[in-house]
Amino acid sequence: MPITPGGRRILIIDDETSVAETLEMIFRSCGYEVRTAFSAEHAIETIAQWQPDLALVDVMLPQMNGIQFGTVLKANYPACHILLVSGHPGTGELLEMARQQGHNFEILAKPLHPALILDIVAHLLPISKDHAQA
Repeated sequence: MPITPGGRRILIIDDETSVAETLEMIFRSCGYEVRTAFSAEHAIETIAQWQPDLALVDVMLPQMNGIQFGTVLKANYPACHILLVSGHPGTGELLEMARQQGHNFEILAKPLHPALILDIVAHLLPISKDHAQA
């Protein structure tokens, strides 16, 4: 029987409900434990009680943007992987500002193909004996 990523936690933060829910379905169908948040503020409340192994974060969020959230998350949970995604061309300036402050993030372009995002996540969250299910 194949090993699945059971127990690996992914937090999806996207203000587009349909995007967040679609990604949630994709990851759940592959055995990940998933939560969604539709704002950075809601995500902060979620991680106070449920720490993810990886956060998939839209850059363009209302109020606190995804890069600002990523810096807060990294400061408080340094073991959490962060994948930023964006469909907006203006995110380059935000990314450069973060780099000038010592924060290096890579941004993946939306739309995300399910096979690509699953492959990236599988490489970031390798399955260990502790997380494997028979």
